[in-house]
Amino acid sequence: MRSIPMKQRSLKISLIITLIVTLMAAYTVHSQEDVKTVEDDAFSERMRPIVPFLHDEHNENALIEECGVCHHVYDDNGQISEDETSEDNQCSECHLPEKSKNKTELIKYYHNRCKNCHQQRNAGPVMCAECHVKK
Repeated sequence: MRSIPMKQRSLKISLIITLIVTLMAAYTVHSQEDVKTVEDDAFSERMRPIVPFLHDEHNENALIEECGVCHHVYDDNGQISEDETSEDNQCSECHLPEKSKNKTELIKYYHNRCKNCHQQRNAGPVMCAECHVKK
């Protein structure tokens, strides 16, 4: 008779562990899965339409597994850090001087980040209208 409660206890523990692991996995995956466009609060007025961007689909197709490939952070020596990412920040937080009204440099950072990678891999859009699609 003692084996029944032991089985129930083992089942409960297994269910709790499964629930915890599932919640942890959902939390880490959820970080970028809702991203559907490339947006930045620095661009209140736009010259072109917002770029549609399905984050997870893009990274899966491009075989990008490391967040730092796009969400980079520079160390004190000006080199890209391998241990840190900027995935919770908008690009303008680092690439736009705080008081600057000139968004041209920020636009260059976005374009260089995407276009250079696409050109290096010989895949993905590189022309304006290929990303900035008019509806």
